[in-house]
Formats: sequence, structure tokens, C-alpha cells
Amino acid sequence: MPSPWDLTALINAADPRAGLAERNLWLVRLAEWLRHAPTTAMLRSDEATPLPALRLKQLLRQLDQHPEPAARVRGLADAFWREIDTPSLFADFGLGARLSFGSELLARVQARLLPGTPDTRDLATLFRLLFDGADAAWIAELDDDTAARAMRWLGPDPGVLRTALLNALQILASQVQAAGHAPALRQRMDRTLLANEPFRQVTAAATALRRAADDGDEAALRRETGYLRALLDHCRSAAASVTPQLEAQGVSVNIVFDLDQLDARCRRTEALLDALLAPQPLAEGRRLLAQLVAQLTPLKSVRALFARHYSLLARQVAERSAETGEHYITRDRAEYRQMLQRAYGGGAVIAGTTFAKFAIGALGLSAFWTGWWSGFNYALSFVVVMLLHWTVATKQPAMTAPALAATLPAAHTGAASSDEDIERFVDRVAQLIRTQVAAIAGNLAACFPLVLAVQLLAQALAGAPLVGVDEARYVLDSQTLLGPTVLFAAFTSVLLFASSLIAGWAENWFVYHRLDSAIAWNPRIVSRLGAARAQRWAAWWRRNVSGLAANVSLGFMLGLVPAVAGFFALPLEVRHVTLSTGQIAAALGALGWGMLSEPAFWWCVAAVPLIGGLNVGVSFWLAFRVALRSRGVRVADRSRIVSAIRRRLRDKPMSFLRPPRFG
Repeated sequence: MPSPWDLTALINAADPRAGLAERNLWLVRLAEWLRHAPTTAMLRSDEATPLPALRLKQLLRQLDQHPEPAARVRGLADAFWREIDTPSLFADFGLGARLSFGSELLARVQARLLPGTPDTRDLATLFRLLFDGADAAWIAELDDDTAARAMRWLGPDPGVLRTALLNALQILASQVQAAGHAPALRQRMDRTLLANEPFRQVTAAATALRRAADDGDEAALRRETGYLRALLDHCRSAAASVTPQLEAQGVSVNIVFDLDQLDARCRRTEALLDALLAPQPLAEGRRLLAQLVAQLTPLKSVRALFARHYSLLARQVAERSAETGEHYITRDRAEYRQMLQRAYGGGAVIAGTTFAKFAIGALGLSAFWTGWWSGFNYALSFVVVMLLHWTVATKQPAMTAPALAATLPAAHTGAASSDEDIERFVDRVAQLIRTQVAAIAGNLAACFPLVLAVQLLAQALAGAPLVGVDEARYVLDSQTLLGPTVLFAAFTSVLLFASSLIAGWAENWFVYHRLDSAIAWNPRIVSRLGAARAQRWAAWWRRNVSGLAANVSLGFMLGLVPAVAGFFALPLEVRHVTLSTGQIAAALGALGWGMLSEPAFWWCVAAVPLIGGLNVGVSFWLAFRVALRSRGVRVADRSRIVSAIRRRLRDKPMSFLRPPRFG
């Protein structure tokens, strides 16, 4: 059996009378030969030309020199172009089906997992087997002479190609019209841009263009082409007007997907028009082919799909979190003192949470129900802190990170960060760090003495502390710095970060579905609550839905994730700085003042600042990365930011610990 990389054998194997699958398979093998055949001395003679282009020239020389096998190759190509569905390549390839983001995701997963077959009349499907994404570079650089010779031996008849382009234009026009009339997009478009109904006219314009082409009227063809281009510009402008509405009305992945597909279809239509009317059809056709081939790589990538269509959603989630995060940044001494006071209140609530945690553990429930009620305890405590307008320090970083990133211009604005932007950003960093210091200090300053006082009071009044000696010994064994406490603290910070994402998503979902408007104006709700109360409830939920989602999700994750992980034999626990401090205080109250001379106690105390630092630092870092990526902050800006922070640390280190004396 001849080697698949033997050119002579490959040319001789061309059979115009073969079946559909065999003919398509021969073309696939030919494409593989262009990419992977061994390099001969002749091929090495021109190092500036890509190897596939050199191999193509070698193939064409062989066909020019051997008429009989060349005739079989040409016959195979004719049979191929007669049976293949060419318009599908131009109208469908690289574009998602008019379904949803989920359908496109499933299609890409299937394409990666399931092998393709050459037994098909769909050129868009066969295209994936013929080319690789890397082929786009050498196709774009191909010279006109080589391209013309390749078209003569392997390409379609010019009339067939022209008909395929016209058919594809009509298909794309109908898809653009359908996309523009989709309710989710139409309701968000600027009404003034829809006054002339550009989407409705697109199909009629494409039909008129087709009629002019069939009649051979070049003047009418160019006139109708210009009109269709103008309509496409209006359609794209109308689609672009949707994006600003998403800021106020919330984002859906399907809307982002539909917008992207509408824009892609408009651009594909314009590319086909360029190819149809090009003064140099060969060069324009080569450019179109290279564009199609270049789409193979992102088309196969599930990651690219997520990166593209979740970017706007990620930004909106980050912006929602940024709105909340603004409340956690202190700018002057008055706000700094208010943060301390709110932190005292939060620490007092967490002191009660600590005793509730021990009480739940004493019930002897199964791991799941212990985790469930622990999560309920945490969630209730965090919600109480929120409703009382107090604060828990570790919840702040994931919320403040997007607010910090919002001080820098997003990439879509096209602006680079100015020196003033960088300095304002560094000011925010300093404000954030000293706010965190104040919040943690306030939480611990309230939680530790309150828990200890309750323990000592119970000992004095009842003869026994609320938390017993056995539980206290367990605390000292589990909270010590000598164990996996640091790893558990980092794991806890991931949960803190996840809760911020849930908060942003929940608020975006609330706004997208206009639930505040539904609460305020739904007749059934208004009849039950009354008009005034319905308005107040709508405003309350709009203000607090993010906080409720963050606190409830965080509470149950802190309680349930370790229980679920334990089911899979993963020894994960949570280490929250305020809760850990409360437990250490309870252990001291149970074991007595003699523990102050025990190393085990001080190893636990030494773990507290590390727990706090990791709780704050890791969750902030994760949230900040998401915020920067969602805004597309430039790499150069990132290096400037690092340099500016270093200068501030060198020149004004105390600005990171305390607010300015005045202001």
C-alpha cells in the first residue's frame, strides 16, 4: 500500500467515478499532504515561502506535466463541485445556529468529542476536515499565479462560484432579518434607528441584487449592492444600540450571543459582496478563503466561546458588585470611624454565631445536617449584620475589587490609563487596605472579648462555661498554625469570592427580569400590598438583593461545602478570621487563664493574622482579576499600576494604615 504522503500515488488515486465519500476523502488526503509531506531539496530552495504553498506549487507542476492523471484530478474536482452544497460554506460556516448559546456550546463539545466524516454534501462540514486554522496564513500569502493555477485544476467554475455567493447572500439576508426581529433584541434597540425598518428591507434588497445579477445588469447590480450595504450599516447601528441598554436592563448570555451572531452575519454578508464585485476576484476570493479558514481555530474552541460571550456578562456582574463595593471603601477619618463602629457591631453578631456553631455541633447530627444548620447559622448572622448596616470584614474584598477596577478605563473605550487614573487607583488601594485593617480590627476587638466574657460569666453563674473543655481542646488542635489552617483559610477565601459572583449574578438576574418593576406594578401584588407598600418593597429588594444573595450563599457554602467534600473523602474545613477568633476566645474561657502559658494557645493566636490576610487577600485577588479581565485592562497598565503602588509604599507607607489627618 503506497504511503499517504507519496504525491505521485496520491494523484494517480484520483477517480472521478468514485463515490461521494471516496472523492471527499481524496481531497482530505490531498490537504493533509500539503501540510505534512516531507520536505525535499527542491522544496527547500525557497525558504521565504511557506511550505504548504511550495507543496501546492509542486502539485501544480505535476499536474501540468502529466495530462492523463491531471484530467482525472480535474474530473474529480468537477464531480465534487456538482454535488457539494457550496452556499453552506459561505452562509453557515463559523456562524452559530439560530438557536441559543447553549446549543452552540453543545455543538462545539460534540465536534471536539465526535469524529467527522467525509461522507457529506455539506461543504461547511467538510471544511473542518480539509483545513486547519494555521492554513490561513499561507493561503493569504499565496501569489496570484499559483492561486489561478489551483483554481484551474481544483476550483469550481466561475459561474458555479458566483451562484453560490448569490445563494449565500440571500440566506444571510433572511437570517439577519430574523435576528433583528427577535423580541429580546428588538425591544432593546433604539426606536429611532428602527424607523425605516432596515431589517425588513434586507431580504428584499438581497432579492433585488440577485435579480440584477441574473439579468447581467452590472449597473443595477452595483446600485443594489450599495443599497444593501447601507441597510447592513443601519442594522449594525441598531444592534449596537442594544449594548448601552444592557447596563440598565441586565445582561443575558443569549442576548450577547445573538448580538454577536447578528454582527458576524452582517460582516459575512459584506465580505461576500466584496468577493462578488471585486475588480480582482481571485485576490478577494483568496482573502475570503483565508478568513473562513482562520475561523476554524476559535470555532473548535469551547474556551473561546466562553471567553467571548461571557465577557460582557462578567463585566456586568463585576459592575453590580462594584456598586455594592463602593460602600465598603472609606475615604476620610469620619468614614474610617464609621467603619470601625460597623465592624464592632459585626463582631458582636459573630460572637453569637460562635456559640450557635458549638451548639449545633453538640447536637450530634449527621455531617450533612450539621453542615446545613451551620450554614443556616452563618447565613442568618450575615443577613442580620447586613440589615443592621454593620459589617463583616472578610465579605468586603470581593465586593471592593470591582469598584477598584472601575477606576480604570475599560479596553472597549479605546483609552489608555492616564497618570491621573493610575494615581486615583493607588489612592483607592490605600483606602481599601486601611479600610480592611479597620474592619478586621473592629470585628476581632468586639468578638474576642464578648465570647470570653460570656464564657467567664457562665462559669461564674452556672459553674461551667457554655463551651466545654473537650470542645476547647479540639479548637486548639484544629486552629493551630502547625496544621493545615493556612490552606483552609485560602480555601475559605475562594468561597468568599464565589459569593461575590453569586451576588453580582443575582442582581443582574433581578434587573434583567425587571422584578422590581413587577413587584411595584403587578396587579396581584399591588392588590395585596397596596400601591405605596409595593413601591417600597420594590425599592428595598432592588437595594438589597445583591447583599442577600451574597450573605445567604456565603453562609450555606461555609456550612455545606466541607460536609459535601467530606462525603468524597476530602478533608476540607473553613477558616474565617472572625469565627476562628471567637472559637479561640471560647477555648480560653473554658480552659482558664493558665492557657496563656501554653504554646498551643499561642500557635492558634499566631494563625489569626494569617487567616485574616488570606481571607482578605486571596478573595480580593480573584475578584480583582475577574474585574480587570472583564474590563480588558491593558497589560501595560498593569505594570504601571504595580510601579505606582511600590512608589506609594516607599513614599507614604502610613497612608495604607490610617486616613489623612484632614479631610
